[in-house]
Amino acid sequence: MIAHQPIRPADPALFHLTARQLTELIIDLRTEGREFGLLWPSAKPGEVNLQGRPLIDLGNIPASTLINLLALLREYKRNRDGGHRWCPGA
Repeated sequence: MIAHQPIRPADPALFHLTARQLTELIIDLRTEGREFGLLWPSAKPGEVNLQGRPLIDLGNIPASTLINLLALLREYKRNRDGGHRWCPGA
């Protein structure tokens, strides 16, 4: 996944995420975001809303927000550290 194509909160793939997978994503976000001050030490997998979407207990954000933020951080770091960004038509 790249940050240019964010996952939507209603993406069916999110419905199958387990608490363990969400915890691993939170750990990844803490690791990737540490240098930017994104710590969220109390973040943990939260409840599931009425539409079946998993939430993260950080003000109950959708799991898609966590995944999209992680993708943005990784893409930023890749570009900052000398990675080249693909541009259509370039």
